[in-house]
Amino acid sequence: MILTIEDQNRVRTLTLNRPDALNAFNEALYDATAEALLAAAADPEVAVVLLTGTGRSFSAGTDLTEMQARITDPDFTPGKHGFPGLIDALARFPKPLICAVNGIGLGIGTTILGYADLAFMSTTARLKCPFTSLGVAPEAASSYLLPQLVGRQNAAWLLMSSEWVDADEALRMGLVWKVCEPEALLDEARRHAEVLASRPISSLMAVKATMVAPIRDEVAAASARENALFAELMGAQANAEALAEFTGRRGSA
Repeated sequence: MILTIEDQNRVRTLTLNRPDALNAFNEALYDATAEALLAAAADPEVAVVLLTGTGRSFSAGTDLTEMQARITDPDFTPGKHGFPGLIDALARFPKPLICAVNGIGLGIGTTILGYADLAFMSTTARLKCPFTSLGVAPEAASSYLLPQLVGRQNAAWLLMSSEWVDADEALRMGLVWKVCEPEALLDEARRHAEVLASRPISSLMAVKATMVAPIRDEVAAASARENALFAELMGAQANAEALAEFTGRRGSA
């Protein structure tokens, strides 16, 4: 099971479960996570979704081996939802979404926090947006959501530097809401999730709908801009060299 699903006290916990790949998203995991969000949105017994990862990683982002295949393999078959479908499911998710960042978060493992209503992070976790190191554009409307969340300069550093940010820095920026010791992370996230889940779902959804309504069009526009630039840059020289270096390192490991 690349995604495990557990229900307790109206909280549905989704756990990314590709530990050997550091929970990197391949097409199958994008599809499974998008489907799980759509199902949770429609389930009247689910009030809150809590998203976390298994092992030492939250998510290492898009599986770069599969990104390389997308460029070089003419027979590559995209998933039913893929990355765009996951982002659409996140943008439309009508209930509280809580992220518990248990370990490293790369790419979508960081930018997904733009869609979180609450984010918790382990003291040992680290985050990075590696777009410039891969020679590509931002993703997941992060060019809009991160400045909204953490301010222009913090967002510029996150999106332009391809440098790691530790838990203390993520908390200072406002990228996450609370930092916890590793052994307390899930309990703390679940405790807050259950507080929310004890409230009427209709009221929770009304609060979220009114909070996201003013930014819905901006998120869609940012995604469209990013996707166009991503398509332009993916496979170009800087990106091709970065992916070749990555797959070469994996091959020699």
